[in-house]
Amino acid sequence: MSSLAVMLIAMGVADILRRMTDRIWLPALAAPVVVIGCAALAGLWRLGDILLLSAAAAASVAWVVSGARAERHGRRQLAPLLVFGGAVALLVLCSGWSSEVAGVAGRWPGWVGISVSADRLLMIVGVTLMQLVTGNQLVRLILGSVGAVKPAGQPQASDRLKGGRLLGPMERVLILGLGLAGQLAAATAVVAAKSIIRFPEINAQKARENGGIGIDEVTEYFLVGSFASWIVALGGLALAH
Repeated sequence: MSSLAVMLIAMGVADILRRMTDRIWLPALAAPVVVIGCAALAGLWRLGDILLLSAAAAASVAWVVSGARAERHGRRQLAPLLVFGGAVALLVLCSGWSSEVAGVAGRWPGWVGISVSADRLLMIVGVTLMQLVTGNQLVRLILGSVGAVKPAGQPQASDRLKGGRLLGPMERVLILGLGLAGQLAAATAVVAAKSIIRFPEINAQKARENGGIGIDEVTEYFLVGSFASWIVALGGLALAH
């Protein structure tokens, strides 16, 4: 599934750039450039690769544009989610057309003495990038689709739970790393620890003025966001295995 790994890398890089600049054309342009660069490094130039990578590049651009539009207007969150899910499904179903990673990327693991196949290493890079800004974007789109995130300028439940955009990627990367190391029990401990640590903060919302945000909205935000974040992490783990 080298084409899927390349798409995740392209989306991950584009989303990082989108957080660094307000110019949407830059990440939209970067996504297909990253796809081409990865294809060159991995020697993915067969006809099947070209077809799948073309779909990956188009999906990456559509993801960036539709995600930015949904974030700006506070609606139509389903569109980028469908783009992401549809692209992943397509590349998984058609993964038989993908060739094995070759070229520089194919030789590099052996050169540095890493006992992992180049295909798996490429996927690990892709799913790791997915846990960062792309993971946050997926979670916020899911939250927005159920009404847990309000349009820009309105009070947000996230204002009452500090550090979510930083803790989310850290938690997902930790779960992914522990899962890849075969320590799934430790990963479940991370999930439990987050819930225990956050509970007093959520419970404290009952005793303070929330500026229009009720305890039920904060709880919904936390639960939906947490489950969505865990699904992103576990989905990445499943792809990397």
